[in-house]
Amino acid sequence: MIETLRVVFAASFAQFLERETENILNGTAERNLCACWAPLLEHSAISAGIQGYRADADYNRMQDRRVKVMLANGLEEVRITCDLILHSRGKIPARDNLIAVEMKRKSRPEREKAEDRLRLRTLTRLSYDGIWSADGVTLPEYVCGYTLGYYVELDINGRAFLIEEYVEGELVDSRSHAF
Repeated sequence: MIETLRVVFAASFAQFLERETENILNGTAERNLCACWAPLLEHSAISAGIQGYRADADYNRMQDRRVKVMLANGLEEVRITCDLILHSRGKIPARDNLIAVEMKRKSRPEREKAEDRLRLRTLTRLSYDGIWSADGVTLPEYVCGYTLGYYVELDINGRAFLIEEYVEGELVDSRSHAF
Protein backbone atom coordinates (compact mmCIF):
# COMPACT_ATOMS: atom_id res chain seq x y z
CA MET A 1 0.00 0.00 0.00
CA ILE A 2 2.80 2.45 0.84
CA GLU A 3 4.31 2.22 -2.66
CA THR A 4 0.89 2.73 -4.23
CA LEU A 5 0.35 5.83 -2.09
CA ARG A 6 3.74 7.19 -3.12
CA VAL A 7 2.68 6.82 -6.76
CA VAL A 8 -0.66 8.50 -5.98
CA PHE A 9 1.12 11.44 -4.36
CA ALA A 10 3.70 11.80 -7.15
CA ALA A 11 1.12 11.60 -9.95
CA SER A 12 -1.19 14.12 -8.32
CA PHE A 13 1.67 16.51 -7.54
CA ALA A 14 2.89 16.38 -11.16
CA GLN A 15 -0.63 17.22 -12.35
CA PHE A 16 -0.89 19.95 -9.73
CA LEU A 17 2.35 21.59 -10.91
CA GLU A 18 1.27 21.32 -14.55
CA ARG A 19 -2.09 22.97 -13.84
CA GLU A 20 -1.24 25.43 -11.07
CA THR A 21 2.24 26.82 -11.81
CA GLU A 22 0.75 30.22 -12.59
CA ASN A 23 -1.10 30.25 -9.24
CA ILE A 24 2.08 29.22 -7.43
CA LEU A 25 4.15 31.94 -9.10
CA ASN A 26 1.44 34.54 -8.42
CA GLY A 27 1.72 33.93 -4.68
CA THR A 28 -1.72 32.38 -4.26
CA ALA A 29 -2.47 31.30 -0.67
CA GLU A 30 -1.56 27.77 0.42
CA ARG A 31 -5.23 27.05 1.19
CA ASN A 32 -6.19 27.84 -2.38
CA LEU A 33 -3.34 25.78 -3.80
CA CYS A 34 -4.29 22.78 -1.67
CA ALA A 35 -7.94 23.15 -2.66
CA CYS A 36 -6.83 23.03 -6.31
CA TRP A 37 -4.67 19.96 -5.60
CA ALA A 38 -7.36 18.02 -3.66
CA PRO A 39 -9.40 16.74 -6.63
CA LEU A 40 -6.20 15.68 -8.39
CA LEU A 41 -5.10 13.69 -5.32
CA GLU A 42 -8.51 12.05 -5.03
CA HIS A 43 -8.63 11.17 -8.73
CA SER A 44 -5.11 9.78 -8.56
CA ALA A 45 -6.14 7.52 -5.66
CA ILE A 46 -9.19 6.27 -7.56
CA SER A 47 -7.06 5.62 -10.65
CA ALA A 48 -4.72 3.54 -8.45
CA GLY A 49 -7.67 1.43 -7.28
CA ILE A 50 -8.01 3.05 -3.86
CA GLN A 51 -11.76 3.32 -3.30
CA GLY A 52 -13.74 5.00 -0.52
CA TYR A 53 -11.31 7.86 0.16
CA ARG A 54 -11.70 11.61 -0.24
CA ALA A 55 -9.15 14.39 -0.48
CA ASP A 56 -9.94 17.42 1.67
CA ALA A 57 -8.11 20.70 2.04
CA ASP A 58 -7.97 22.61 5.34
CA TYR A 59 -9.95 19.86 7.09
CA ASN A 60 -10.75 19.17 10.74
CA ARG A 61 -13.50 16.63 11.38
CA MET A 62 -15.81 16.89 14.34
CA GLN A 63 -16.11 13.64 16.28
CA ASP A 64 -18.71 13.44 19.02
CA ARG A 65 -19.02 17.24 18.73
CA ARG A 66 -15.31 17.70 19.45
CA VAL A 67 -12.75 19.02 17.00
CA LYS A 68 -10.08 16.41 16.21
CA VAL A 69 -6.77 16.92 17.97
CA MET A 70 -3.34 15.34 18.05
CA LEU A 71 -0.93 14.83 20.88
CA ALA A 72 2.37 16.66 20.51
CA ASN A 73 5.33 17.32 22.78
CA GLY A 74 4.37 14.68 25.28
CA LEU A 75 0.67 14.72 26.06
CA GLU A 76 -0.21 18.24 24.95
CA GLU A 77 -3.44 18.32 22.91
CA VAL A 78 -3.12 20.41 19.76
CA ARG A 79 -6.08 21.23 17.53
CA ILE A 80 -5.24 20.29 13.98
CA THR A 81 -6.20 21.42 10.56
CA CYS A 82 -3.99 19.82 7.95
CA ASP A 83 -3.49 21.58 4.60
CA LEU A 84 -4.49 18.53 2.54
CA ILE A 85 -5.42 14.98 3.48
CA LEU A 86 -6.53 11.77 1.80
CA HIS A 87 -8.81 9.87 4.19
CA SER A 88 -12.05 7.94 4.41
CA ARG A 89 -13.79 10.59 6.54
CA GLY A 90 -14.18 7.94 9.22
CA LYS A 91 -15.88 5.40 6.95
CA ILE A 92 -12.99 2.89 6.99
CA PRO A 93 -11.80 2.86 10.64
CA ALA A 94 -9.23 0.12 10.02
CA ARG A 95 -7.33 2.47 7.68
CA ASP A 96 -8.98 5.89 7.81
CA ASN A 97 -5.94 8.07 7.16
CA LEU A 98 -3.69 7.66 4.13
CA ILE A 99 -1.83 10.86 3.17
CA ALA A 100 -1.30 14.15 5.04
CA VAL A 101 0.27 17.15 3.26
CA GLU A 102 1.53 20.40 4.73
CA MET A 103 2.49 23.14 2.28
CA LYS A 104 4.62 26.20 2.94
CA ARG A 105 6.30 28.83 0.87
CA LYS A 106 10.04 29.13 1.38
CA SER A 107 9.56 32.74 2.49
CA ARG A 108 7.46 31.76 5.55
CA PRO A 109 9.04 31.95 9.03
CA GLU A 110 11.06 28.94 10.21
CA ARG A 111 8.75 28.60 13.23
CA GLU A 112 5.79 27.87 10.93
CA LYS A 113 7.81 25.34 8.94
CA ALA A 114 8.87 23.60 12.16
CA GLU A 115 5.22 23.43 13.30
CA ASP A 116 4.20 21.79 10.01
CA ARG A 117 7.01 19.25 10.28
CA LEU A 118 6.04 18.43 13.87
CA ARG A 119 2.43 18.00 12.76
CA LEU A 120 3.50 15.53 10.05
CA ARG A 121 5.72 13.56 12.44
CA THR A 122 2.80 13.36 14.85
CA LEU A 123 0.15 12.55 12.24
CA THR A 124 2.21 9.69 10.81
CA ARG A 125 2.85 8.03 14.16
CA LEU A 126 1.23 4.62 14.43
CA SER A 127 -0.33 5.24 17.85
CA TYR A 128 0.02 7.13 21.07
CA ASP A 129 1.50 4.40 23.23
CA GLY A 130 -1.81 2.64 23.73
CA ILE A 131 -3.82 5.77 24.50
CA TRP A 132 -6.30 4.81 21.77
CA SER A 133 -7.54 1.54 20.44
CA ALA A 134 -6.61 0.49 16.93
CA ASP A 135 -9.18 -2.31 16.76
CA GLY A 136 -10.22 -1.48 13.20
CA VAL A 137 -13.67 -0.44 14.39
CA THR A 138 -13.32 2.43 16.86
CA LEU A 139 -11.97 5.68 15.48
CA PRO A 140 -9.08 7.04 17.55
CA GLU A 141 -9.67 10.00 19.82
CA TYR A 142 -6.44 11.56 18.59
CA VAL A 143 -5.49 11.92 14.95
CA CYS A 144 -2.55 9.79 13.89
CA GLY A 145 -1.86 6.74 11.79
CA TYR A 146 -1.45 8.44 8.42
CA THR A 147 0.50 6.11 6.15
CA LEU A 148 2.46 8.96 4.55
CA GLY A 149 3.08 12.59 5.38
CA TYR A 150 4.54 15.15 2.99
CA TYR A 151 6.01 18.55 3.68
CA VAL A 152 6.00 20.55 0.44
CA GLU A 153 7.93 23.81 0.39
CA LEU A 154 7.52 26.03 -2.66
CA ASP A 155 10.33 28.38 -3.67
CA ILE A 156 8.88 30.88 -6.15
CA ASN A 157 12.13 32.76 -6.80
CA GLY A 158 14.13 29.58 -7.36
CA ARG A 159 11.26 27.90 -9.24
CA ALA A 160 11.87 24.81 -7.14
CA PHE A 161 10.14 22.78 -4.50
CA LEU A 162 11.33 20.69 -1.58
CA ILE A 163 9.44 17.52 -0.67
CA GLU A 164 10.01 15.73 2.62
CA GLU A 165 8.34 12.37 3.23
CA TYR A 166 7.37 11.16 6.72
CA VAL A 167 6.56 7.56 7.66
CA GLU A 168 5.78 6.33 11.18
CA GLY A 169 6.77 9.66 12.68
CA GLU A 170 10.16 9.84 10.97
CA LEU A 171 11.56 11.82 8.04
CA VAL A 172 12.49 9.15 5.48
CA ASP A 173 13.20 11.14 2.32
CA SER A 174 13.96 14.69 1.24
CA ARG A 175 14.34 15.87 -2.33
CA SER A 176 14.25 19.07 -4.35
CA HIS A 177 13.05 19.60 -7.91
CA ALA A 178 12.74 22.52 -10.28
CA PHE A 179 9.42 23.46 -11.85
